[in-house]
Amino acid sequence: MAVPAPAKAARLLAASAAVLVLLWCVHFRGGLSFGSPTNKGLIFNWLFGVATFFFPGASPTVRRRMLPWHTRAGLVVYILALLASELGFLEKLTFLQAAGLGRYSSEALLVNFTALVILLLGASVVLYVTAPMHNEHAHGYSAVHKP
Repeated sequence: MAVPAPAKAARLLAASAAVLVLLWCVHFRGGLSFGSPTNKGLIFNWLFGVATFFFPGASPTVRRRMLPWHTRAGLVVYILALLASELGFLEKLTFLQAAGLGRYSSEALLVNFTALVILLLGASVVLYVTAPMHNEHAHGYSAVHKP
């Protein structure tokens, strides 16, 4: 199955954003902190998400009716996360410049470029999710059937 062009662009932007953030953390901030003592209970969020994904207990009609609302709510949360990350980059850059970092220094340019790549990634994901597609199913959703 061929991957559509917007999905390829989104994957490329996601990979470049991840590489830029990793480069910034390792090169300019002295490495990664894997020994964080706070919020270790957040792993249960992933476990509950996987459990609810693999156990679809609702009827197919309820799931079909909830899908557009689920998609829109997820898109709103994604956009809010993008805005929070952009504000975080702006705040970090403001603090760095207040501490004497040059406006066109290598770290300032890397932070700006990373923020720009994340913004483009977010825009491509939003466009991909909201673009009309050719769906195989009449309602754009098929219930999970066990063989």
